Amino acid sequence: MDIHKEKVLILDYGSQYTQLIARRVREAKVYCEIHPCTISFKKISEFGAKGIILSGGPSSVFDKGAPKVDPKVYELGVPVLGICYGMQVTAKSFSKDGGKVQRSKHREYGPAKIKVTDVSDLFFGLGEKGVSLDVWMSHGDKVQKVPKGFKVIAKSSNSVIAAMKHAKKRIYGVQFHPEVVHTPKGHRIIKNFLFKVCSLKRSWTMKSFIESSIEEIRAQVGKSKVICGISGGVDSSVAAAIIGKAIGRNLVCIFVDNGVLRKDEGTAVYKMLKRNFKLDIRMVDASARFMKKLKGVSDPERKRKIIGNEFIHVFQAEAKKIKDADFLAQGTLYPDVIESVSFKGPSATIKSHHNVGGLLKNMHLKLVEPLRALFKDEVRLLGKELGMSHELVGRDPFPG
Repeated sequence: MDIHKEKVLILDYGSQYTQLIARRVREAKVYCEIHPCTISFKKISEFGAKGIILSGGPSSVFDKGAPKVDPKVYELGVPVLGICYGMQVTAKSFSKDGGKVQRSKHREYGPAKIKVTDVSDLFFGLGEKGVSLDVWMSHGDKVQKVPKGFKVIAKSSNSVIAAMKHAKKRIYGVQFHPEVVHTPKGHRIIKNFLFKVCSLKRSWTMKSFIESSIEEIRAQVGKSKVICGISGGVDSSVAAAIIGKAIGRNLVCIFVDNGVLRKDEGTAVYKMLKRNFKLDIRMVDASARFMKKLKGVSDPERKRKIIGNEFIHVFQAEAKKIKDADFLAQGTLYPDVIESVSFKGPSATIKSHHNVGGLLKNMHLKLVEPLRALFKDEVRLLGKELGMSHELVGRDPFPG
């Protein structure tokens, strides 16, 4: 089965918890992607999701320029779950049908109790009708009146509408955050949406990811060589392992000892990599060169830039020895991808030593990023599935 046929689209409205929603969906073995709430309806439609989740967010639906949702999303015939702001924007989208959102003077933030009045789907298996659940609230505005066709399925102890649904259109909204640990049964609520409402299958596994990734890497690379800068860290090691599984000796790994690792770590990492991989791994001891450049420098960001620039020079010199290399492997993870396109915009400060722009520009290489769909914990799971030792997948990162 194609793992990308069974998937969920998460529209990001700027919540600090959006990545947590994705983590909960992935943990349930369902593939999902986060996209800004500003993407076009055409892209939403083409994505082919079997379920759509609208995240929370810091905005008020009454703010000028507040993010919205295209009403056509609710007509796709795909189940929709609005969380917090996502519920409010849903109610406002159905204002012609009587949906009303009330502006609040005081923000509700913290633990709360809700009473569930419908346990048929979203709250299935959590108790009998009338069951009380602990949840985490974080909202300013609230839904005052649900639109026509919707019904209230939970209320908080202070009579705030805590959940609503439109059974026929399979549109749901919850005022609380099921994705956080402070909502103890939240993971079950999300699973109920995925499996009871959306009828999704548990197809997102590391085994299926390996199979599809190997095909994609081979199709992208062909018979060309791929260069991989390997550090001994989890991301670069796992990236090398899966690319190596796909193209074998056409992958050349370069380990640069910059002299600022832990004592004897350069030699230890190189030996560990050679033990674990049947790959072409080349070690360059450039510690003296780096130490000379760093002498007398105390500012951390300036150090990063010096290390980053010097790494490019060393790496390029070694890479020139490799013929027919058209690709550069990079251990980009999904959070890096999300932060560059999220509704909130890219991160204000990116640590400069993660920037490989200089390599790509000067070496005219194309990127291979086999891990760009994965969270960090998924990378470790992938490493284990690939048969990598604990000393590699369990390594703690060296501080920047």
